[in-house]
Amino acid sequence: MRVLVVGAGVGGLTTALSLHAAGADVLVVDAARNLLPLGVGINLQPHAVRELVELGLGDALEATGIQTREMLRLDRHANRIVNHPRGRFAGYAWPQYSIHRGELQMSLLDAVIDRLGADAVRTGLVFDSYTEDVDGVEVRMYACTGGAPLSVQADVLIGADGISSAVRRQLHPGEGPLIWNGIRMWRGIVEADPYLTGRSMIVAGSHRGGRLVVYPISKAAEDRGRAMLNWVAEVRVTPETRIVTDTADWTREGRLEDVLPYYADWSCGWLDVPRLIADSAQILEYPMVDRDPLPWWSRGRVTLVGDAAHPMYPIGANGGSLAIIDARVLALELTRADDPIAGLRAYEDARIADANAVVTACRDMTADRLLDTVAERAPDGFGDIEDVLTAEELTNLREGFRRTTDVDVEVLNSRPSWDPPRRIPPRA
Repeated sequence: MRVLVVGAGVGGLTTALSLHAAGADVLVVDAARNLLPLGVGINLQPHAVRELVELGLGDALEATGIQTREMLRLDRHANRIVNHPRGRFAGYAWPQYSIHRGELQMSLLDAVIDRLGADAVRTGLVFDSYTEDVDGVEVRMYACTGGAPLSVQADVLIGADGISSAVRRQLHPGEGPLIWNGIRMWRGIVEADPYLTGRSMIVAGSHRGGRLVVYPISKAAEDRGRAMLNWVAEVRVTPETRIVTDTADWTREGRLEDVLPYYADWSCGWLDVPRLIADSAQILEYPMVDRDPLPWWSRGRVTLVGDAAHPMYPIGANGGSLAIIDARVLALELTRADDPIAGLRAYEDARIADANAVVTACRDMTADRLLDTVAERAPDGFGDIEDVLTAEELTNLREGFRRTTDVDVEVLNSRPSWDPPRRIPPRA
């Protein structure tokens, strides 16, 4: 089976590794001329870590990322609202990792080149369009440096090209621009002293006055007695849903003077929030955007994975993890089906309802609305959260986080492996 994957991000590279393990002939193309370790932090939930471990990447994750111990929800004064144990500390057989996205991508890329060969990844190629017939898919691309268009024949085309997917645009023309919920996000990375357990993730404040997410992402920094902290500052600047007319770009530079005023008077004791933001060498800005859930991902020999299929708000720290799950299920269904079209249909049937449910749960923002409630009822802090939120509200807060992030512990721990059966020998 010849598979062309458009996009060399986390989802695309995991798809390549998974299909190669089943014996498929895979080519990955990406519009970037050079694949570099760009970006900031990302979280890998246990259901995704299991899949990467089964692909032989467990040692690379452990050497690079941080096994997250807990996620604490706090008010802006660092008063504790609720604690969510994470990974092995929540009973999973696999950890949650907080890791630099660029380092994760490079680990995946190194594995693809090592196993598939250097010619399995071609950069500087921009997807243009495709046509399909009974024999396969013809994919047309052009080099970002110019020159004649290039055509590649494949049995299957997979769009793993992100939230502004060109493959998705051909499958679903006229879909329109990204949808913004009125929240601006700024992100940065800074080295600092460890705080709390040294492996704690915090979510503090609320979107109305300023919400802050902080977590360590570097095992190398930890080994030096330091913490490389990823921070995300989120502020709702408009109450209504708005449409983003330009392309959302995570490499867009943000300005300190835009974000710092929201957090200048924060005092958490064990974490100097204003300094955390001010000491960052680079600040990136991005609108919190998604797209409406699709009724279908696959048509004929073409399908979507990851953000190309189900872009979502980063409320549950689960977007990258679901891209990995897509990749593994896609490889499994493609290799055990009688033909590629049936395999893509089985993949969609297995994944679309669950993924769309997470998109909807992230939009609902149950947990974050309750953080707004805490800020309204106790603007100056509190001693006991049960004096602020009812037992039912605390239950809803925990349940809201579970819907966006977690899978059942026993189901994951006992589920058989998704390693696909090898149908054909690997290429020489």
